[in-house]
Amino acid sequence: MSMTQKNIHQNSQALPTSSLSQQVTSMLETYFNTLEEQSANDVYEMVLQQVERPLIEFVLQQTENNQTHAANILGINRNTLKKKMQKYDLA
Repeated sequence: MSMTQKNIHQNSQALPTSSLSQQVTSMLETYFNTLEEQSANDVYEMVLQQVERPLIEFVLQQTENNQTHAANILGINRNTLKKKMQKYDLA
C-alpha cells in the first residue's frame, strides 16, 4: 500500500460509518425533498461535479500537484486529468 493509500485509509477510519454511496443517497433524498413542485435537471452532471472536483483537488494536493502520479492514483489518463483540471479551473 502506498503512502497516499495509507493516509486515505487512516483518514477514512475517522469518518462516520456510512459509506460514500450512502452519503450521496442521503444528499439526493434531501435534494429531491426540497424541490417540492420544481423539476430536477442535470442531476447526473451535478453529482459528478460535486464529487469529481474535490476528488481531483485532494489527489493533486496529496501528490504535490504531480499530474502523472495523480492520474495514476485516479486510474485515468494524464490528458484526461488535464481536461478535468481545466473544466474545474484547477490548472
